[in-house]
Amino acid sequence: MVLFEVNYFSNALGINTNLNVLIPQRKTNQIDDEDYDNYNKDGYPVIYLLHGLGNDESIWMRRTSIERYASQYGFAVVMPTTQLGGYRDNAYGPKYWTFISEELLSFCKEYFANISDKREDTFVVGASMGGHGAFKLALSKPERFKAAASLSGPLEIASESNIERFKSRRSFWEDIFGSIESIRGSESDLVYLADSILENKEIKIEERPRLYSWCGTEDFLYTCNLEFEDEMKAIGMDLDVNYSEGDHNWTCWDREIQNVLKWFSNLRNE
Repeated sequence: MVLFEVNYFSNALGINTNLNVLIPQRKTNQIDDEDYDNYNKDGYPVIYLLHGLGNDESIWMRRTSIERYASQYGFAVVMPTTQLGGYRDNAYGPKYWTFISEELLSFCKEYFANISDKREDTFVVGASMGGHGAFKLALSKPERFKAAASLSGPLEIASESNIERFKSRRSFWEDIFGSIESIRGSESDLVYLADSILENKEIKIEERPRLYSWCGTEDFLYTCNLEFEDEMKAIGMDLDVNYSEGDHNWTCWDREIQNVLKWFSNLRNE
């Protein structure tokens, strides 16, 4: 894999920002395993890989073997940073949602011509708050993303139990979301976004993004994930779920990202 460490000025954020990009490399004399050649006429299929709160574009490279895992399937991987943005345009801060949902996709299309921008080749996954961001991206832009996966994400972010958790750091969360009581029915409410897709008769069933979630049974967000699963069942939105022993940590996410990559690959081959 070729690793690009990118620094550029973001018009959406008004500051310089960083991202890491992995692209499969065609090798002829490498001793170790070669990258799987998944190149097509539109370029390499791509995974946008999102971090959680308190992390940055380097965390997946430092805490997991994502380069080795992605090379087995021939995926390019784009790892941006959104700081503490919560994957939304902050109420009192930078426009991280505009950056991640619009500018980043356009930037990659312009500067990485060997990455496909076709829907059937485009996937997104994240851990913790990045899991919420991944689902938000796919549900907000079903025309751009084939599928999304969440690892330990706060998916039912507007549930009563999660709002109570937010209240312990109200000022922090309200800098991001505005009034935490207003999250329900907003662009950050994943249930609302999913229901909007189901209500939109112009979006065919096969055009809905596929969703996959994993959460550990010892994770403090386990109940939040169970609540989200129930909400998806109630509105009739398909969701592939997996629960197993584990907590909110990188040991689990390094293991589970391998299952996500396999799931993404199988979707491309359907």
